[in-house]
Amino acid sequence: MTEIVEKITQAGLGQLADGTLIERVLPGEEVEVQADGTPRVITPVVDRVKAPCRHFKSCGGCAVQHASDSFVEAWKTQIVERALAARELPFPLRTVHTSPPQSRRRARLSGRRTKKGAMVGFHAKGSDALIDVPDCQLLLPGIRAGFPALEALTVIAASRKSEVNLTVTDTMGGLDVHVATERDLDGPLRIELAGVADAHNLARLAWNDDVVVTRKSPDQQFGTARVAPPAASFLQATREGEQALVDAVMGSLGKAKTVVDLFSGAGTFSLPMAAKCEVHAIEGEDEMLAALDRGWRHATGLKTVTTEARDLFRRPLEPDELNRFDLAVLDPPRAGAQAQITTLAASDLKAVTMVSCNPVTFARDASALVSAGFTMGWIDVVDQFRWSPHVEVVASFTRT
Repeated sequence: MTEIVEKITQAGLGQLADGTLIERVLPGEEVEVQADGTPRVITPVVDRVKAPCRHFKSCGGCAVQHASDSFVEAWKTQIVERALAARELPFPLRTVHTSPPQSRRRARLSGRRTKKGAMVGFHAKGSDALIDVPDCQLLLPGIRAGFPALEALTVIAASRKSEVNLTVTDTMGGLDVHVATERDLDGPLRIELAGVADAHNLARLAWNDDVVVTRKSPDQQFGTARVAPPAASFLQATREGEQALVDAVMGSLGKAKTVVDLFSGAGTFSLPMAAKCEVHAIEGEDEMLAALDRGWRHATGLKTVTTEARDLFRRPLEPDELNRFDLAVLDPPRAGAQAQITTLAASDLKAVTMVSCNPVTFARDASALVSAGFTMGWIDVVDQFRWSPHVEVVASFTRT
């Protein structure tokens, strides 16, 4: 019996009339669900395309490579629109930015020893099976070229039964690799790892909480400043996506002379903004702030940037502290910034720019601002995680 796919869920799964969820189908397609639960597409729709990556059928890293770019853009836009509609908020969409293929500069991969050496890749969807992805169409070519180094590290770090996590980042100095493993670091191992880093020309190699060697500074460019974030720390997934977010934030500055950057990280927004205004950067991790401060001190032509280590979930800035600034910029984790939004709403601030990687918590926090008299002037949708269900937004709020 054949059925028609009614819609695609936020997770990228097709949904049939009875609620059954199936992978790799599109709305309007006539499909036959086979005994193993996989679909056979009888009548494809015009938005179905050939997956650009040969690993798509087995790898769990991507959800919608079978869909056209225009379909994926519309789907991700709808994810944001529905989150806002659930809070009865408007959707003043200004633009959509999608990062190109082969642009991911940071990835968390898994490594496992094999009889012949090691395998590095992503897991199959909903499975512990590890998939080798030498031709991954998400990753920068420089990261794919670094797989031999990751395999060599896996041989050292993993046991026969355990996996290791490998966070690899493309930097101005080369690849920055962080290995999370159960194996403890000692003197002989440190020497061996330094040899691997040298043989594969790694910029930096970190083992759990220890930096083993820094051969070249693993810098990122934030505005006119060069910053070396801590190993495995947060970084926007693609340079193109980061630039879209930075451009939006910079465009929201207006005549602001003083800005507070909440959840500043290592300075993604703080340092570009410092070209135009004074910035107070607040972040919970000391190492991130130290990297930001070093980047600012070595740059030229920037206005004053001050830093403050503070847990904004437990101790958000109070209204009287916020009132010293002309604008607040915030880029919280997926959980959003509910406590900080409450004090922003109670402050005298007239302008807020919010970046978010979770449309649901963004809508919740935006609703609190709107209830306090703010108006959402525009919203940009930014897709850095191509072919996945993840989507980011940046929006400007003002009140009179």
